[in-house]
Amino acid sequence: MDGGAGEDSGQGSDGPGDGSFGGYLLAAARSIIADARQSIADEKLTDAEAVHDVRKALKRWRALMRLLSEPLGEEAERMRLEARDMMRLLAGARDAQAGLDALDDLRKIALSAEPPLSATSLNTIQKRLTEQRGAAEQSSFTAQMRETLNKYLDFAALSVERWPLAAIDFDTVADGLTATYRRAQQLMPDNWAEAAPDDLHDLRRRVVEHRHQMDLIEPLWPRLGKLWGEEAQRLRTRLGSCQDLAMLQKFTAPHQPLAPWRSRLAPVIAARRLDHLETAERLAGRLFAEKPKAFRRRIAALWKAKEANSEE
Repeated sequence: MDGGAGEDSGQGSDGPGDGSFGGYLLAAARSIIADARQSIADEKLTDAEAVHDVRKALKRWRALMRLLSEPLGEEAERMRLEARDMMRLLAGARDAQAGLDALDDLRKIALSAEPPLSATSLNTIQKRLTEQRGAAEQSSFTAQMRETLNKYLDFAALSVERWPLAAIDFDTVADGLTATYRRAQQLMPDNWAEAAPDDLHDLRRRVVEHRHQMDLIEPLWPRLGKLWGEEAQRLRTRLGSCQDLAMLQKFTAPHQPLAPWRSRLAPVIAARRLDHLETAERLAGRLFAEKPKAFRRRIAALWKAKEANSEE
């Protein structure tokens, strides 16, 4: 999982004093591209680690492109969609890794369940998922895929240097941040325990987007911004665990590698999912407690305060 807020945000410490927000946006874009390139080139990373880090960088990039789609228009939106398509090409390896993460998550309760899953069974399941992940990596994270990613990043690097980021004012950024906040808030389920996995996945994507976008404005309110990011990350982690469990359950379907363990895994998965959902509901209630207009007023006031301090 990703680290806490600010770990990879890449902003400069000083923003422009002309009412724009371009300095932060440019620094963030450069940082994301550099991190993605490093993940592809780092020979010390396993393929699984590289895929994880590349996907993390692309999520940050997509969140930024969503924010820029209004001021920059079609080009930013096209780059966001292209990044999404590349993430999907890497999804096979990620799906198996999600199953492995879910297995680690429920290992303790599986051993004490009724009927229990033995350590031998759990190790066999782990082996099958690891084999699944290895096969997916060989078919997706190929030399050709690395080349495709690098070409995309080359184009992205050229694009951010010619985009008129310095002309983007904070009001435009605040509108984008508020739109993401509103989308996430609207996706919160009325009944968390009965929420469909696809609906929770949609909510998680908006929370991920919100978290990465909020990283951009952490310099405006470092202490509170860090706490906000950590809270968003906790919610993201709980929803991600639900998604991992859903993926593990898919691997138990007929003709899937974990089909022999379906009856014993299903109740354990359901119980652990409810644990995560109870915490997720509490976290989401705190994170998205404000109405979107109140949220926008808050971040606008923070920007005005920073600008006033810069002029002193």
